[in-house]
Amino acid sequence: MAIDNKEKEVLNVPPLRFPEFTGEWQCKAIEKVAPLQRGFDLPTQNLVEGIYPVIYSNGILQHHDKYKCEAPGLITGRSGTIGKFTYIDSGFYWPHNTSLWVTDFCGNCPKFIYYLYQTVHIEQFSTGSGVPTLNRNDVHRYKTSVPTAIVEQEKIAKFLSILDERIVTQNKIIDKLQSLIKGINCKIFALIQGNEYRLGDIATITNGNSNVQDASVEYRVGLYPFFDRSEDVKYLPTFLFDKESIIYPGEGTEFMPRYYNGKFALHQRCYAICDFNEAVNPQFLYFFLKTQNSYFIRNAVGSTVPSLRLDTFQKLKVVIPSKETQYSVYSFLSTLEQKLDVENSIMKMLLCQKRYLLRQMFI
Repeated sequence: MAIDNKEKEVLNVPPLRFPEFTGEWQCKAIEKVAPLQRGFDLPTQNLVEGIYPVIYSNGILQHHDKYKCEAPGLITGRSGTIGKFTYIDSGFYWPHNTSLWVTDFCGNCPKFIYYLYQTVHIEQFSTGSGVPTLNRNDVHRYKTSVPTAIVEQEKIAKFLSILDERIVTQNKIIDKLQSLIKGINCKIFALIQGNEYRLGDIATITNGNSNVQDASVEYRVGLYPFFDRSEDVKYLPTFLFDKESIIYPGEGTEFMPRYYNGKFALHQRCYAICDFNEAVNPQFLYFFLKTQNSYFIRNAVGSTVPSLRLDTFQKLKVVIPSKETQYSVYSFLSTLEQKLDVENSIMKMLLCQKRYLLRQMFI
């Protein structure tokens, strides 16, 4: 909150504001700012042949030839995708009854409301123990604040839109780089010649013994990295391994390796490949395994959550070239991966900046 030095009173304004604007923001219930409406039941005929996109809670799935609403508008899910808003800028669309939508902006700037809703965190108003469902009445009673001047709303929205455009560009950079690295990996390893081994004959493969409920999501001194099937690293006060390892999730929809050298803990449904034969360089093996996702998907068992068994790892065939070739391959691919790490770091920084600005530019 800002403080007026003359009056010494706390004003209802955000901590960060464009200098040309003064005056307090108005505090209102969300219902008086941009109320959420439930989508509509939709006839099932003519969905594929239609011209108007049907917006479901998880995106555009089909089309219809009759029902339409004119944008701009906001769409979020009533369950599952609660709080993840899609902004519809122009054209026509039809909100399905699995969605909640906003087209009545009560005289406010629609794009400003899009960012305002990102600060409300409406998922907090969901109920239900299984798949949570949003309680619309609780959302509508929530108090928020908006600038009285539409020009201030528009300037905030334009500023944050520029940042969003940069985030979209960064995502494209990362996607193209990932695609490039994947293609280069496959080309290189398709040409590799050498001695063929089974993975179980050139390394030890074992699983962990820790549970995710014991882990912390934030690092503190004295904690060690804890790896489970998610991409996010968690932390535990004890470690199970202290060695160079290739780590695999034991269940999921994709099976991509992670390289780590040092002390770490491991989930009981994850695997560590370690204690490598002198014929193989662990980093070379790591990059080879990155090309084997289809093999692991194909050999996973279970219909609900596909999982990997120890023998799936042990029987995987690996072609090992000379030490010189291994070094050349992993040195080159490591350079590309470091570039990807840099681009991912830039993305994290941009997202962090956006979270900060949303906290500081809204009340």
